[in-house]
Amino acid sequence: MLTMDEAELQAWLRLLLTPGVGNESARKLLAAFGSAQSIFEQSEAALLAIGSARLVRAIQTEPEELKGQLSSTLAWLAAGEDRCVVNLGEADYPADLLNITDPPLLLFMLGSLVAKADASVTLDALNCLAIVGSRNPTPQGEVNARQFAQTFGGAGWCVVSGMALGVDGAAHDGALMGGGHTVAVVGTGLDRVYPKKHLALAHRIAERGLIVSEFPLGTPPLTSNFPRRNRLISGLSHGTLVIEAALQSGSLITARLAAEQGKEVFAIPGSIHSPQARGCHLLIKQGAKLVESAQDVLEELQLPLSIATAEASTVDAMTPTETQEDKEENPLLTALGFDATSLDALQARTGWPTAQLQAQLLALELNGEVARLPGGLFVRMASA
Repeated sequence: MLTMDEAELQAWLRLLLTPGVGNESARKLLAAFGSAQSIFEQSEAALLAIGSARLVRAIQTEPEELKGQLSSTLAWLAAGEDRCVVNLGEADYPADLLNITDPPLLLFMLGSLVAKADASVTLDALNCLAIVGSRNPTPQGEVNARQFAQTFGGAGWCVVSGMALGVDGAAHDGALMGGGHTVAVVGTGLDRVYPKKHLALAHRIAERGLIVSEFPLGTPPLTSNFPRRNRLISGLSHGTLVIEAALQSGSLITARLAAEQGKEVFAIPGSIHSPQARGCHLLIKQGAKLVESAQDVLEELQLPLSIATAEASTVDAMTPTETQEDKEENPLLTALGFDATSLDALQARTGWPTAQLQAQLLALELNGEVARLPGGLFVRMASA
């Protein structure tokens, strides 16, 4: 769906593609001359009044890839009503992104939440919550992401994440399982799916949500793109929940950006021995709200679940303590605890023969109560 005429789209693409013209310089030019088209109609003297000689030379030189990019963008738009490109000055530009310090010049969007006359729901009409975390989560971390997102989706919230492997993918999947909407902010052009493993997930997201990118079509998955897109994940959301994160993690960038944007930051604690929990523990030390249930998040945002949904989520999201009170504890689960544990350590704790221990572990694994980790370790699973 083309929201601007072809000449205007070409001017915005040229502004986006011109080397040396970042978002800040582009906004100054737009403020001075009123539109993208007008920028490229100015005299050298008028441009020099706004920027440096280097910037002026860049503006006066048409990018080699402009014509090809315009052609591919028009063809992409013509392929369906579920896609659009909106610029910073349009009414359809997401209102929440106008309030961040570095809003993108253009947004490429694909999915059922594309704003159009017959759209029953649009992005601006939804309450959004970001869920981010490790690309290599523990089994428990992945379960937490999926189950928290499922509860949020069932409560009418839209889950925003980055469609990466691990926590992101589980969060999108959980929101869809809960019957909710979800938004994926990606670091590539929308004519690509990255990672390729998420091709089917991307189609599901587009059917009940939105895939968003600030990068033009054809943009590959460059490493620098992913930290940059994180400001959009937090910017679209009322708050950001970090499920698992190492100390050097893109999720911590998202959390920092959320805090800078005046948004709430939430973190789920974990084992003091788990590297994947240390980022969350750091956030909690810095003032993030410690989260044990979905209700913790929604109460903080002052939009609690309905009574019926809250009761259901309490049953579905029991803490380990509640589970122990409701049923007799399996002695092997008691010995395992909630830290990753080796077979030798379990044998020392239980005194069981190896054959009996392995059989019991397999039974618990098949029942979803224990997960097997690399290195011959086992970890107990709990409902999120």
